[in-house]
Amino acid sequence: MTASWRQKAAVTFATEKHPARSRDGMVVTNHPLASAAGAEMLAAGGNAVDAAIAALFALSVVEPMMVGIVGGGMAQIRMADGRHVVLDGQSRAPGAAHPAMFRPTGFGYEVEGRANTHGATAVATPGTLRGWCDALERFGVLKLADVMAPAIRHARSGFAVTPYLAACLTEAAHDLAQDAEARRILTDDGAPLPAGHRLVMADYAETLQLVAAQGPDALYTGDLGGRIVDALQAAGSVMTREDLASVETVTREPVRGFYRGHEIVGPPPPSAGGVHVIQMLKILEGFDLACMGFGSIEAAHLTAEVLRIAFADRAAATADPAFVEVPVARLISDGYAAERRARIDPDRTQAWQAGVGAVGEAHTTHVTVADRDGNIVSTTQTINALFGARIIIPGTGIIPNNYMALFDPVPGRANSIAPGKRVTTSMAPTIVLKDGKPRYAIGLPGGLRIFGSVMQALVNLLEYGMSLQEAVEAPRLWTQGAELELEDGFPPAVEAGLQAKGWQTLRLPHVGGGMNAIAFDDRDMEGAACWRADGVAIGLGGGLARAGTRFWPDSPAGR
Repeated sequence: MTASWRQKAAVTFATEKHPARSRDGMVVTNHPLASAAGAEMLAAGGNAVDAAIAALFALSVVEPMMVGIVGGGMAQIRMADGRHVVLDGQSRAPGAAHPAMFRPTGFGYEVEGRANTHGATAVATPGTLRGWCDALERFGVLKLADVMAPAIRHARSGFAVTPYLAACLTEAAHDLAQDAEARRILTDDGAPLPAGHRLVMADYAETLQLVAAQGPDALYTGDLGGRIVDALQAAGSVMTREDLASVETVTREPVRGFYRGHEIVGPPPPSAGGVHVIQMLKILEGFDLACMGFGSIEAAHLTAEVLRIAFADRAAATADPAFVEVPVARLISDGYAAERRARIDPDRTQAWQAGVGAVGEAHTTHVTVADRDGNIVSTTQTINALFGARIIIPGTGIIPNNYMALFDPVPGRANSIAPGKRVTTSMAPTIVLKDGKPRYAIGLPGGLRIFGSVMQALVNLLEYGMSLQEAVEAPRLWTQGAELELEDGFPPAVEAGLQAKGWQTLRLPHVGGGMNAIAFDDRDMEGAACWRADGVAIGLGGGLARAGTRFWPDSPAGR
């Protein structure tokens, strides 16, 4: 670690993982087999998009609690020519869904009988598979069957359950055991599978093989989709085959803003990530956080306050732009940042109301990839909660999402349920530019904690001057208005100082999920993954033989 930020830091720490450096390509995911799948595509002549999609298919096998083909997600792609595009493959409410379809309990988005979080009624119309295949068709160079091969191989032959996956299985074991297919595949007769157990997903291998042969229409208009809808309807879902057939990937322009001379490029609504990352950074830019020191009481207080501000505005105004007019320009403007900044009390926390008019999460995974030609992918994908709806569609191995949990069950609000409405998400696949050139690509899973964690990592890099590995592993905090969550890395003195400012604190072993990122300079790139997941960075070095090189069997070296 460098001394530059340590000299004033109130919180110091030792990184647990090591970064990887490369010139010819970098793949960073939250599982070593997925990173290897992406690296395999780069080695085979594929580009960053090929590698990212291969990694995502592999993650749907080896990280089944986080991502699957019946889910949703956002991808930001920067092409080698400098163009940026956001591909929105988010899930939507079924056509027969309506604002009063669940009975709210009065506690957040909770409803009676857990109907929006568990089982068939929690499943939203999935956009994942269409989004992945559209990205590959538009920007990749390899065939779908080729990029799916590693995932099919691991599903068919099996893979070792990591301690992380074992812990997730333990957490969800009770619910998984209530579903016959989930109990059969993901438990040992109801008991959690232990670390080291070889998990074979034979049904899912056949499903993936079908998709590799037929493309995404196997799910959206074919027999596979019919089987999924039939199973869900039999268990109470309102989803129809017409809902699946109508799924389209939406191409969106990213949102952009500046912080400390760097351009921050993120996803637009229905993602809250890009808008509110930029909003928070603009507010913080008016403070000298570096002088306060990383993890200081003063800096932590300001960071928490901007999180409260962002969540107040998110609740009021951020939703599917096809249904509500999201005031993006206002939220990311310098003037609005100045208004909100002026109201912050450095000595006391306060309740925040939305500063814009009202109109009208989760367990995830993230992949960051770059190739030698300058193509970059930062993508966050999910089935929402841990193991999604906690069921498996019989005979398919598919774990569907529980994305209906992300809609407000109370009618008349920005994020209330409406037919065909896309879920609002905190996903924040972000690319940072300096003088028009890529400097960082970053993202993570973690539901509501995603965009606040991305914001903190960017502050770590651009304000405190941390290395990439330090920035992704540094202790985090989070709040959306009530308790202030603090990772164990914050010392007791900082917690006490925050409590003196009126914060109610809650200690947690981790805030958000496994962040991964790539840093770029004029020579090469560096990849890093944090300790909060099974993340691994794999870089490509070396390359093909110099042009004109031949093997001469008659030479002394060949004898």
